[in-house]
Amino acid sequence: MLSFISHHWNGAIDWLSANAVVPLVHGLHIADAAGDPREIAEAALIAALQLFLIACVMRPLENLIPAERWADRRHTTVDRNYTLLMLLGLFPLFSFLVLMPFAQLLGGGPSTEQASGLKAWFPWFEQHPYLLFAVYYMVYDCVYYWMHRAQHAIPWWWAMHSMHHSQRQMSCWSNDRSNYLDGMLQSFILAGVGLAMGVEPSEFALLGLLSELVQNFSHANVALRLGRLGKLGERLLVGPRFHRNHHMLRDPARPTRHQCNFGQVLPWWDQLFGTALYHDEAPAATGVGDPEVDADNERGLIAMQWHTLRRFWAAFSCRAGWRPGDVSFGPGLRPIHDADAGSAQ
Repeated sequence: MLSFISHHWNGAIDWLSANAVVPLVHGLHIADAAGDPREIAEAALIAALQLFLIACVMRPLENLIPAERWADRRHTTVDRNYTLLMLLGLFPLFSFLVLMPFAQLLGGGPSTEQASGLKAWFPWFEQHPYLLFAVYYMVYDCVYYWMHRAQHAIPWWWAMHSMHHSQRQMSCWSNDRSNYLDGMLQSFILAGVGLAMGVEPSEFALLGLLSELVQNFSHANVALRLGRLGKLGERLLVGPRFHRNHHMLRDPARPTRHQCNFGQVLPWWDQLFGTALYHDEAPAATGVGDPEVDADNERGLIAMQWHTLRRFWAAFSCRAGWRPGDVSFGPGLRPIHDADAGSAQ
């Protein structure tokens, strides 16, 4: 089955590369700078596949079995625009104009001929590519888990990441609702880990696709518990109910409860490090309690980016922005630690 899928996938890449990418880059006189046409074709197919699954599978599920029923979906429109802009423009450009030169600079990328990373350290993996990919994925996902915890713990990073959490109507479009500086920082960290492990560009693209699809699904407004699909369902994969707990509004009566479920695809890290939250309560309302961050819901795409950058710089340029802990943003957008605010009352 895997060989059948691989054969047709490679055939589609070859066809798109020969009939669309090559003529386009030559017509624009950018063939030398564009890199391998097959990689461009593969990125385009990945974006098309992701959009198809979001729009034609996940979005209908939200109508059939919604976790929350909304009178209108007004707040989801900007998230849809973020997704379209990211998949059809910004991410491909960033990948080929920034990430690939970054990989070449560090000695990785498609021109590398010698085995590197895990293949160099453990040659046995050369004969076991599927197991090697599984190891790649676990390391990739574990790094994401700790990076995600840092996004919540470091005030200047939360100043950017909070925009993603401000959404009151979380949906299948919400995964790409993020500050672009935050996205660049994440991409460099994950790409650096991929290079250190010796991940090939095609393998890294597959890592990214699998992660993005699971995240699109885990953000979906669907009342679906993976535990119903099998005894271990919610212990093996991050699903909508598990991730919804991560996005829930803070409860003043239980101030640490929201610090949960940081996993991207695998909930194992939350289980291992004590941050997993499973419960049978009604679906949690999503969003943030900080009025400054909640105001993102009334802003357009460009205004959201601008206000998030202002929050970031105000936190980054002061001492409080480097002290870990939950914060809100007060006068001048300076971070105010919840612990300090509580002790002052």
